[in-house]
Amino acid sequence: MLSRVHSFILLGIDALICEVEVDVSKSGLEKTTVVGLAQTAVKESIERVRRAILNSGFPFSAHTLLINLAPADVKKEATALDLPIALGILRGTNCIQNDSHKRLLVAGELALDGRVRKVKGTLSLALLAKAKGFRGVIVPEENAREAAVVEGVEVYPVKTLGQAVAFLNEQLALEPYELDGEPYTASQRSAGLDFGEVRGQEAVKRAITIAAAGMHNLLMVGPPGTGKSMLAARIPGILPPLTRGESLETTRIYSAMGLLPDGVALMDERPVRTPHHSATAQALVGGGTIPRPGEVSMDHHGILFLDELPEFSRHVLETLRQPMEAGEVTVARVHGSIKFPSKFMLVAAMNPTASGYKSDDTRGRDKYLAKLSGPLLDRIDMHAEVPAVPYRELTGRQAGTSSETMREQVLRARAAQAKRFADGTTNARMDSRQLKQHCELSDSCLLLMKQAMDEMGLSARAYDKVRRVARTIADIDGSANIQDLHLAEAVQYRLLDRKF
Repeated sequence: MLSRVHSFILLGIDALICEVEVDVSKSGLEKTTVVGLAQTAVKESIERVRRAILNSGFPFSAHTLLINLAPADVKKEATALDLPIALGILRGTNCIQNDSHKRLLVAGELALDGRVRKVKGTLSLALLAKAKGFRGVIVPEENAREAAVVEGVEVYPVKTLGQAVAFLNEQLALEPYELDGEPYTASQRSAGLDFGEVRGQEAVKRAITIAAAGMHNLLMVGPPGTGKSMLAARIPGILPPLTRGESLETTRIYSAMGLLPDGVALMDERPVRTPHHSATAQALVGGGTIPRPGEVSMDHHGILFLDELPEFSRHVLETLRQPMEAGEVTVARVHGSIKFPSKFMLVAAMNPTASGYKSDDTRGRDKYLAKLSGPLLDRIDMHAEVPAVPYRELTGRQAGTSSETMREQVLRARAAQAKRFADGTTNARMDSRQLKQHCELSDSCLLLMKQAMDEMGLSARAYDKVRRVARTIADIDGSANIQDLHLAEAVQYRLLDRKF
């Protein structure tokens, strides 16, 4: 008998329907054949599925099984196909006596005793079910909360294979899972670190406030011990929480990677990733035989902090150029290309020289800075100097600018951007049309800009970066137009264009 169960496979972080066809025949020798580009994880699951069926109390005499996984031209590497394969076999042997499963998408890994284990990507599965018009999904109990985030899709959590069969045979009534309250409540926001704990560095705090307000890329340059890492660690505390749309996008990535914390339906905190300088290009931007997201996608709508920036391989750093500009990573393979979202805020830190301190040796300094290519530095909106803290400020009792004050300025600027851009765009990601519309310069600003470009040799890209930063400064000040003082401050953040 031929049976058909619908499941899913992940292409990157996107879900694709996988049709599991099972042909059960009592003639011939006992044999199981799997076709449809099933990879090792799927092929190894067949014996596990067989034992789960038997240990759940269902009959499984000698049969010839042919299992086809469609589409046949896409590789399948997931244990989530265990449950749909088992249900297909049981439907083919009449242990399941109706076709109610055809209105549902099914996913789950099986244990030998029939328990259904957690799988990756159930948020993408629920989104796929809604897009394709399925009534609901059958998922492991541990995945029910994240799948239930998608409205309009019935989520049926199951603990065991027997429970799933009883539900499909209408012998067990399962109520669709419903979130108890807000989906964010499972993730507790921490108090975070306070910028008031950082002595001095008021100018750098101002630069960080501007960068956070517009999601601008920021590079901090200063000798060791000046507080660069301390400052970077406190940036997440002044960023606004994720919107629901941003949360869905970010959570989908972590769900596809199997990294979503237990009990969390939606992520509410912006992710922060801090890869070591020994990280490979694949680890940073993603890839692999079966493409997986890298660090730049894991911090989608969050912060990527690269400490000791010149210590990273130059080849690795150059791979950042495309995601920084386009907001996505394209991984090309023989069978097609996969795109991963990567709208992140780059925060980087470096010393002015290889020794760590300023030096009159311009040749040595230039050699150290040459580890960073001009095109990469051009894509960093703001360069801020982090000087050594004077003894008076280091031992003073007066607290500096606090995170609360900085957060208020950031939220004020973000509110202006939300009113300006209906799609959630930030100033750092304005396109050419939006730049022309929202960053128009007065005659005096144009004259100031001309002088800056002549003296500093700014590129066309740097010119646009300055205008974007100036727009953010104006938003913090509550100004409808970019004024001379806003533009002048924005120009000051092109530190390395002045051959620091």
